[in-house]
Formats: sequence, C-alpha cells, structure tokens
Amino acid sequence: MAPEGETTRPLARRRPTLDDVARHSGASLATVDRVINDRPGVRDRTRQRVLQVANRLGYLSAEPEPEMAGPPLVLDFVLPDGTNSFILNLARLLAESAAQRPDVELRLHMIEGFNPAAMADKLGELAGKSQGLGITALDHPLLREAIRAVIGEGTPVVTLASDITQVPRLDYIGIDNRAAGRLAGHLLGRFICQNVAKIALFAGSLSYRGHEEREMGFRHILTESHPGLTIVELREMSDDTTRGYEEARRLLERHPDLAGIYSIGGGVEGIARALEESGRGQDVVFIGHELTEGTRRLLISGTIDALIDQNPRVEAREAINLLVQAARGIERPTARPMRVHPIFRENLP
Repeated sequence: MAPEGETTRPLARRRPTLDDVARHSGASLATVDRVINDRPGVRDRTRQRVLQVANRLGYLSAEPEPEMAGPPLVLDFVLPDGTNSFILNLARLLAESAAQRPDVELRLHMIEGFNPAAMADKLGELAGKSQGLGITALDHPLLREAIRAVIGEGTPVVTLASDITQVPRLDYIGIDNRAAGRLAGHLLGRFICQNVAKIALFAGSLSYRGHEEREMGFRHILTESHPGLTIVELREMSDDTTRGYEEARRLLERHPDLAGIYSIGGGVEGIARALEESGRGQDVVFIGHELTEGTRRLLISGTIDALIDQNPRVEAREAINLLVQAARGIERPTARPMRVHPIFRENLP
C-alpha cells in the first residue's frame, strides 16, 4: 500500500525483446531476427510459430489493455506523392499493416513532396485531430515548425526513411543513410575495374536529410578508398521517373566514357531506361536503392548491379507499433535499428 498522501500508479509495461520471442518460441535469435525482418531462409512452420509468439507477447503489436478498450486510435501518415516506387510501396504496406489491427484507424495523405508549404498546411489541418503522425518529408523550416505545432498539441510524431532535424519527434524509423551511401560508394568502387573513371550522382532532393546523408557517405568513401573516381555531375530530379530518364539521357550524351552511376533516391527506372536505350546498360555500373517489382527486373537483366534495400514492410509495422504505444502511454518507445541490406541478382529474396 502506498504511504498516506501518495497514490499508486501502474508500472509501465516493458516492451518485449527479440530475446523474449526467441526464448518463448524455442527458435534461435538469428532465426527470430530473420522472421521479424521478413527475410528468407526460415521454414514456413517455424516462421508461423515465431510470428504467433511475437504477436502473443506484444512484440509486433501492442495489445489493448482492458481499461483502454474503445474506439480505434486514429493514426495519420503524410507521404510525398509522385512516382517514387518505394514511397508507393510504403503507403501500401502501411495500409496492409493497419488493416490487420482492429485497434488502429489509418489515414493516408499523399501530398506534393517537394512543396514544403503544401505539406506544412496538411500538418496544420491534422494538429490536435490525430493520435499519432508519421511523416516522410523534406528537412525544411516550414515543416519543422509545423511538426513542432503538431507535437505541441500532444500528438506523437515519427519520421520515416528520412529524418528531420531539430524537432522533438518520437523517433526516426529507417536505415542509417550515411552508412548506405558509404556502402554504395564501396560497391561502385569495387565494381568499376578502373583506377581512374568518371561517375555521376542522381538525387531526388538534397533537401531530404536522408539523401544528403547518403551523398556525404558516398563522397567520404570515395575520398578514402577510391580517389581516382571523379563525380562529373550531380543531378536532382525530384524522384520523378520521367525526369530521371531525361537527365540520364543527356548525361550519357555528354559523357560517353561514363563508368558508373549512383542513384541516391527514386527515379531509378527512368535512369535504367536511358541506359538500355543507349546500349550501355551492361557497361555502366549502376547502384540504386530499394527492391521493387521494377528494380527487380532491372537487377535480373543486369542493368542494375546492386540495390540497397531498407525493408519497408518492417518500417511500416514499426511505425504503427511505436505510435500506438506512445498514444497509450505504455512506455517510452524506441525504434529498432534497420539494417542496410545490399541485394544482388544472386541473392534476390
């Protein structure tokens, strides 16, 4: 009993860990990690058992407490509209994850991603009307101020795929983009069989912190390990497939001896189309991001040499879990680090 004058409060429930899931399911930690991150190499029966235990323990979803039963939590996700296959896939996976949870009502808002004012206006509409917000957006003063206003109304916020500086968001969910850029530079440098060569970069927008960090990591590894590779051009193309095609076509005309391309963001399929039409799809080393149906075909054909993937299915599930836990006050949730996962034609999942 609490001393006189004091009140008792329920202890915050500890979030289950991978070790808990492994112990209760009888599977190894490595097997549980593969199942949770939706990677191959696990028998269906084992995968089903691990997922059942993870759900039962609340690792994959926070089960409603009896006193918290009631209408579903309203979660909003604001994502950039356009032709970026990764973002479109992320939106679909968010909808799928929410559909499996009766405790969540998901509202998706696809806004012009390279218009900070439009995204800030949308956040203004949601302030005080949402119980949890996820956003992928430019790191821009208008958006930082809009996010602060949403948080000021008591709404927890997570950033996805690209972080935003100087805002008290709940957490960032995505890969270490600087490490991803370093990996891309390492692969490009090893694949190009020349000590001295020309390469080019394509970015959606360096106003995305994630794209800026990838460029920084890429440049640093070149300076450290491949100083003979020269970046002859850096083009921003707003993650647009058509614009990527047009920019890549002009690039190849200007630099017939180009040896490699690193695409930091979207528009990969447009760049690949220009490479294939120029007859250089097998000559120019091409590194990009995100495994989609389109990039899978290009990886198999050899036009793309490697992809750096960040598993949007896990990101979607993690974002919803964190927002639900924060809205219920179960604990101070933190996101699990996402692995930087290189994919080649030979290890396609």
